[in-house]
Amino acid sequence: MCAREVLEQDLAEMSSVIQSKLITEVSKQVQALLTSLETTTLDIAITGDSGAGKSTFINALRGLSDEDVGAAMTGVTETTTEPTVYQHPKIPTVRLWDLPGIGTPNFQADQYLEQVGFEKYDFFVILASERFRENNAYLARSIRAMNKKFYFVRSKIDLDIRACQRNRNFNEERVLAKIRAGYICSLEKEGVEAPKVFLVSSFELHKYDFYKLQDTLVQELNGQKRHVLLLSLPNNTAEVIQHKKDSLKSHVWKKALMTCIISALPTQPVHCNIPMLMDTLTLYQKNFGLDDESLSMLAQNSRVSAQNSGESTQNSSVSTQELKKAITSTLGKDLSANRVQAVLNEAASHSSMVSSLVTSRVPLLSHVISGGISFVAAYSLLNSALDGFAQDAERLLRKACGIEEVERQSFYDTELFYFD
Repeated sequence: MCAREVLEQDLAEMSSVIQSKLITEVSKQVQALLTSLETTTLDIAITGDSGAGKSTFINALRGLSDEDVGAAMTGVTETTTEPTVYQHPKIPTVRLWDLPGIGTPNFQADQYLEQVGFEKYDFFVILASERFRENNAYLARSIRAMNKKFYFVRSKIDLDIRACQRNRNFNEERVLAKIRAGYICSLEKEGVEAPKVFLVSSFELHKYDFYKLQDTLVQELNGQKRHVLLLSLPNNTAEVIQHKKDSLKSHVWKKALMTCIISALPTQPVHCNIPMLMDTLTLYQKNFGLDDESLSMLAQNSRVSAQNSGESTQNSSVSTQELKKAITSTLGKDLSANRVQAVLNEAASHSSMVSSLVTSRVPLLSHVISGGISFVAAYSLLNSALDGFAQDAERLLRKACGIEEVERQSFYDTELFYFD
């Protein structure tokens, strides 16, 4: 073997070693980012007066009815005697805490926060079903003194609206504005500065102020906690669906890069990243409520909502099969390995984009990305899937709630690439 051949062989071996080490290191870094995202916890404390509907509110936030398996126990009397945690069924790192009613014999106001372990919660929701009492104001002032956020929720507002509908000059917006202003005024008199009050029905989350509560929480949380909150929120407004999609898109590059790295590893067959993409797409599907379990729950909730509002369930509820017809995206209708492979092949066919996109975004990997399923193909697949799933979720919203048109707004700028 001549000197030139020896040199070329040495260079090839050195390149292989460097490439292997580079792939391993980048893989570790990206996996660490994904692990951090998937393990971020959010602890939400739900407190207030006895009988305010805390448990029902928690069930609604978790997408459950009071009769479902795993639902928080409800009743006409105080049913919570100690802090009880309920995991979100789809996002288990989101934990909702049903706290005992403030002012009950075992939980007096002056010792309440210490007894319930206030330091573990990211923020507090204070519920009242009639008026906010002195204990509620005391609790809010104490929470603020400890640099925690809190939000007032006036529950069971649907009952008030139904009672006011008997009035000849009934106007829902005026009634809501009057009720809200009255609560804000009474809380300010109790020394609570600029209280945030939301009027909510746990049986009709798509009505009244629940969407305002959601938007406020999203705006006031930061980073990964904001992301996990968004994923846990019910898809009850077009805005939430859009925010959820945008938040997921900001992390797509990590999933796509991991797929690409797996393709570049010499010990891994190319097809091994299809299961990884399937797992990611299945999670996206659940995030937007397109899986069979979510559709069944949505159909059930539409019946419960119709019953609670006094409407005919035959005319206002929808079946699971009717909801499935609203799903029209390619992967929404058929999320299978064969379909994913077909979409990937189509995305990969646009090979002219690869070199420029890789060079601008991940230049260190430009020499290894060409093999297997490319970064661009995986990135394109996941982004187009999110667009389709979000549109499906909006159609489901209109179908389930009888909404003719959904206005879409976004707090975020949209670009070709989302990075976080």
